[in-house]
Amino acid sequence: MNLNNMKKLNYIILLLAFLNAASSPSFGQEKRKLLLSLSYDNVNNDQQYLEAHAKAKVNGRLILVPDIKLKFYINNDSSSNLIGQAITDDQGNAYSQIPASAKAEWNKSSTPSFIIESEPADSFQSATASFDLTRAKLKIDTIAGQKVMVTLVQLKDGNWIPVKSVDIVIGVKREGRYLTISETPTYTTDSLGTVTADFKRDKLTGDSKGNLTLTARVEDNDNFGTISADKIVPWGVPMKFESTYATRSLFARRNRSPVWLDVISYSIIAIVWAVLLYLILQIGKLKKLASEE
Repeated sequence: MNLNNMKKLNYIILLLAFLNAASSPSFGQEKRKLLLSLSYDNVNNDQQYLEAHAKAKVNGRLILVPDIKLKFYINNDSSSNLIGQAITDDQGNAYSQIPASAKAEWNKSSTPSFIIESEPADSFQSATASFDLTRAKLKIDTIAGQKVMVTLVQLKDGNWIPVKSVDIVIGVKREGRYLTISETPTYTTDSLGTVTADFKRDKLTGDSKGNLTLTARVEDNDNFGTISADKIVPWGVPMKFESTYATRSLFARRNRSPVWLDVISYSIIAIVWAVLLYLILQIGKLKKLASEE
């Protein structure tokens, strides 16, 4: 192939590449800035995971951004410190549990850092965010007289020390939500890192044995993230299950509807059929009269 033909072939390849790029929806559009944030959750000092949030500012307002690919790291963004990957959902959120393989990096410091990075998308620039965590844990216990005591401690220089002036929510788990144990919404830890609260939810239904699940939470703290601890206590009213399988009601199974409803239904059906039969007989009489004439 001579030099001229080579040049023509290169021009054709460049033209095809340009046409392919021009056909892309994002061609000629400036990529928007992606806003990432990161939070940390610790459940019962056992399950730990990271929650990422992706947003963007469009026409002066913030929108949630789905389908963003994220990578989660601990302490630095080297490939050896990658602890998870996820894609944001319809609410712009993505989750990654902290695996056991991250234990060595986790134990290096009482203040580990977590980093997220987004991969470039068609409409958004790549972005990063980080969260510097102070390792802490909650302990929940009970005192005589239906009192609850919660202690918050943090790791410092290899020792667990109490943390004061932190707000803690104490409640009871109720079908996916939390019901506070009294009229006080939050309690603040003292110099010993503890709070004490009275349980004032009398006659609250528990399980079949009357057990309730108490929960203490530090929510979205700048240093500790979200920490929670649970404890089961027998302070509720036992739930009694009474089967209504054989009981007649509007919501019962087939053939168990109320008697009065059956009477009304069958009466209406009987009346309708009686009217139809009467009309049929009358039509027969009219035909007979017409034939006689």
